[in-house]
Amino acid sequence: MTTNNSLKFKKKDISERLANEIGLSTQISKKIIDDLIEIMKNEISLNRLNLKNLGSFRLINKNERVGRNPKTKKEFKIKARKSISFTASKKIIEKINYNY
Repeated sequence: MTTNNSLKFKKKDISERLANEIGLSTQISKKIIDDLIEIMKNEISLNRLNLKNLGSFRLINKNERVGRNPKTKKEFKIKARKSISFTASKKIIEKINYNY
């Protein structure tokens, strides 16, 4: 399990940790994680996911705009799309900043 580099923390790592801490099989914990992620995706698509003491997810509509390649300065059109915004709760922010 990777814990040193948060960029490499995967679903597999979460399900293995869940299996070890609760005593479930890895397959059951993987199913729980997969189901939880599906529920979260559905709620975010309805723009209503707020997890107490963790934060809230919001769906954002981004308009079409002109982008520019910084190397060549060539302009191109970036299509309109949906994006997700996450705002951390005060408790999470306090925990992150505890050692500073």
